[in-house]
Amino acid sequence: MLNIQSLNKQFIGGAWRDGKSMNKLGDRNPYNGELITEFQMADVSDVDSAYKAALRAKEEWGKVNPYKKRDILEKAVTYIEDHEEEITDMIIAELGGTRLKAAFEIGLVKNIIKEAATFPLRMEGRILPSTEDGKENRLYRIPAGVVGVISPFNFPFFLSVKSVAPALGAGNGVVLKPHEDSPVTGGTLIGKIFEEAGVPGGLLNVVVTDIKEIGDSFVEHPIPRIISFTGSTKVGSYIGQLAVKNFKKPLLELGGNSAFIVMEDADIDYAVQAAVFSRFTHQGQICMSANRILVQRPLYEEFVSKYAEKVSSLKVGDPRDPDTVIGPVINERQAENLQSIIQKGIELGANPVLRGNASGNLIEPTIFADVTPEMVLAQEELFGPVVCVIPFDTEEEAVAIANDTKFGLSGAIHTANLEKGVEIAKKIHTGMIHVNDITINDEPIVAFGGEKQSGLGRLNGEWSLDEFTTLQWVSVNFGQRKFPY
Repeated sequence: MLNIQSLNKQFIGGAWRDGKSMNKLGDRNPYNGELITEFQMADVSDVDSAYKAALRAKEEWGKVNPYKKRDILEKAVTYIEDHEEEITDMIIAELGGTRLKAAFEIGLVKNIIKEAATFPLRMEGRILPSTEDGKENRLYRIPAGVVGVISPFNFPFFLSVKSVAPALGAGNGVVLKPHEDSPVTGGTLIGKIFEEAGVPGGLLNVVVTDIKEIGDSFVEHPIPRIISFTGSTKVGSYIGQLAVKNFKKPLLELGGNSAFIVMEDADIDYAVQAAVFSRFTHQGQICMSANRILVQRPLYEEFVSKYAEKVSSLKVGDPRDPDTVIGPVINERQAENLQSIIQKGIELGANPVLRGNASGNLIEPTIFADVTPEMVLAQEELFGPVVCVIPFDTEEEAVAIANDTKFGLSGAIHTANLEKGVEIAKKIHTGMIHVNDITINDEPIVAFGGEKQSGLGRLNGEWSLDEFTTLQWVSVNFGQRKFPY
């Protein structure tokens, strides 16, 4: 039977074993604090073993027929479908995710693996003309080599697989380091899935450890050619610099401060529903969540009233309850940080039209109205069930407020004039923005990524194929070249 307790080992070189560190990692349920399972952590030597195993297995993987590779990746989807209920239970227990969140995340995972399964058949090359007579230029698309993946705690199953599956599909070996708050759903569960699907032993490795234990060794190791990181902008900046310093390509999916813009001609009831979903899905612990709700002045008072009424109706509590919409944030540190942000917002003069209570890691929703763009509430990512609503008068003002942030990940615009919405969207400096929709969108064949401090690179579809491969130029001279000396 598939369960968390059976997945508390390192997965290195195709073997399940304890790490060599003297330290242990307790995996706790964020809702009730119960110890779910415990890991003997990996140390630097385990990281080294994992990378070496990935490099060896990559050569074996390269000899597998592309159609066979496709079949193996598709088997991973079948395995997930056969164990969907057990995986749902893991997401609830380890992440505090609701059943709705679990279904959403599992669906994303299946779609990205299905897309990655096409990659072995898309490793196409090109033949280009030459300036020299009797010569042919060939470009071969080849795997980058070995990819190091560092994943976050919020959507760890998906955000790990989002790099792991395309990297495997493109022919690479992979070493995955999940976040210490999600070692199973972001790590060893994925190792188990691809093991059962039939990837060669050692092609995918999972090391459960802590940066305090391994330092910079995961990034600095000489084997990986790409480091794919999803997490905070502060940590991402450090990892990106470290990767480049060691001549590795960084792929960075970082924080966000998405603006959800409601124009005066918008369908207000639909906009309210979309704005609630955009903020409070998985307790607001999504990089694409709507941090700032911008509402044009004629709709402002009505919107705030309806928005607060809708948010007040959301059930907060045990994520195992199918009716729960808002479960716990991931840990005590996040809960304390949110409480600090709420208090700071009040001190700065923001109006808490809805002030939620806190109990442990359960944080009830808080809505701040009459927020000004320069307040910390509007400038920093609010990674939890806290949101600010900002009034504006003109389209130009809305665009200026939306752009007044160091981030540029996602956004949304609601208006009855769709093409006008598109024109506004094009003025906002963000990697993704959606007209008459939510800010939380991720589709397997559409380029995903941020601008400014929200990241580097694009994933999904052909963009993932580009990111996880490189091009080799092989020229062929069919005759003999004439030399000047």
